[in-house]
Amino acid sequence: QVQLVESGGGLVQAGGSLRLSCAASGFPWTDYALGWFRQAPGKAEKERKGVSCISVFSSRAVYADSVKGRFTISTDNAKNTVYLQMNDLKPEDTAVYYCAAINTGGSSHTGGCSEYDYYGQGTQVTVSS
Repeated sequence: QVQLVESGGGLVQAGGSLRLSCAASGFPWTDYALGWFRQAPGKAEKERKGVSCISVFSSRAVYADSVKGRFTISTDNAKNTVYLQMNDLKPEDTAVYYCAAINTGGSSHTGGCSEYDYYGQGTQVTVSS
C-alpha cells in the first residue's frame, strides 16, 4: 500500500523559506519518480499542477517555470524521502502542496510531472505579503 506523508508546511512571509518533506513507503523506491504538486486557493483538484518532479533512479529533475531558481527538489534514498526546498517565497506560492509518486519502471524520466498515480494528503503553505 503506497503511503506518502507530507510535512513542513506553514505560514511564512514573502521572501522567506520552507522545506517540505515527504516520507514514502509501500513501493519499490527506485522504480518510481516523485513529485510535488500544488493546488491554489479556490482551484479544483483537477487544476492541481506539478511544481517539481524527480526520477529516483537518475536524480533527473524538472521544474515549473514559475519556481525555477527558487525551489529545489531532492531525495534521500536511505530514508525514502523526497524534499522540496522553497526559497524566496511569494504570495502566489500559497497553496496546498501534495507529494506524489508514479511508477516509471526505474527509468530516468520523471513521468511528465503532470498526472501521477498516488498523492499524499497535502500540506498547507501560506505566504503573506
